Amino acid sequence: MTITPPALSVFETLESEVRSYCRSWPAVFDRSQGSRLTDEDGHSYLDFFAGAGSLNYGHNNAVLKRALIDYIERDGITHGLDMATTAKRAFLETFQNVILRPRDLPYKVMFPGPTGTNAVESALKLARKVKGRESIVSFTNAFHGMSLGSLAVTGNAFKRAGAGIPLVHGTPMPFDHYLDGQTPDFLWFETLLEDQGSGLNKPAAVIVETVQGEGGINVARPEWLRALADLCHRQDMLLIVDDIQMGCGRTGAFFSFEESGITPDIVTLSKSISGYGLPMSLCLFNPELDVWEPGEHNGTFRGNNPAFVTATAALNTYWADGQMEKQTIARGEQVEQALSAIDVENPGQGIDFRGRGLVWGMEFVDKDRAGAVCRRAFELGLLLETSGPRSEVVKLLPPLTVTPEELDEGLRTLARAVRDTGAA
Repeated sequence: MTITPPALSVFETLESEVRSYCRSWPAVFDRSQGSRLTDEDGHSYLDFFAGAGSLNYGHNNAVLKRALIDYIERDGITHGLDMATTAKRAFLETFQNVILRPRDLPYKVMFPGPTGTNAVESALKLARKVKGRESIVSFTNAFHGMSLGSLAVTGNAFKRAGAGIPLVHGTPMPFDHYLDGQTPDFLWFETLLEDQGSGLNKPAAVIVETVQGEGGINVARPEWLRALADLCHRQDMLLIVDDIQMGCGRTGAFFSFEESGITPDIVTLSKSISGYGLPMSLCLFNPELDVWEPGEHNGTFRGNNPAFVTATAALNTYWADGQMEKQTIARGEQVEQALSAIDVENPGQGIDFRGRGLVWGMEFVDKDRAGAVCRRAFELGLLLETSGPRSEVVKLLPPLTVTPEELDEGLRTLARAVRDTGAA
């Protein structure tokens, strides 16, 4: 019989059964700072989850908090729809000067709503409007959001089943490594495009994650991404990069596609774009694609001005001098070395690890092992989640601002959790 602690009883009795993360971490969290959370009983936890990637700069980042408090105290605009505000202007100017211009990216900026799936829905709508076609190609193990359009291009069967209706106008293709190199990249895709009898409607666009976070930390090679971009260009399809979890520096560069040298037609951003965990998302696209009619895509909370304030502070603080990218790459090397050591220390356990920057995954031959490792890590004071279609991958997503010492502490805790769950 399961006994619910009194501190959790209201959540059990009043909140919907749909809640998820709290089942893995049965604590009532009260405070947070940097890379740590503290529950109401005073227990401290090192956070290698970072709000599912929405807290790249840590909890209650002092610089961003100060900017937000100052803005609120002077009665700055909070809710603005798509009205012009000083906070939005400051964000747009900073985003252009710090992010877009140095990368020679010509994008227009759209504020589609507060969440990542809002950004994806707007990208899909825009692609269909521009091309006059309905079909969108996505990839195996993709995840793009929980609203209907985003679910239609998501691979996970459990999440798709929650829609309750047929999910149409989306066609999956093999992601990089999906066929273990047995078939040349895009041979199947291009054959279907060229064959008038294939039954594949001409797609308006292809949507892709450069690293599939929810899908199991599947990393696309730069050459695979370049070949995809070339295929889209030759076949008159728009290329959409979903950078909601992997953008804002998670893989090193601000955009995860920079390493490959491609320039997508459309890019979606959310999660850490506000820097402080405040709801905010962007849809970026080439100017010639800006065919929207006024109000054709809108939303009540697309003008979250406090998020503009913290986003501007984050860009000025962490992206104006190029140091964040170097730091993230260095921290990623630290993680890779530690995961390699865990593999060596646990021979014969079928451990595989992969990642880029500060997003890494550890997979075991035993598909249930990842969940056991994460449960043990929580007992030891480390927050980790699983990913992959069968929750078979331990996912590491620490804040980009994590110190080398905190990173080492968390990796040592992970190593212990692996040892403890591997004992006979």
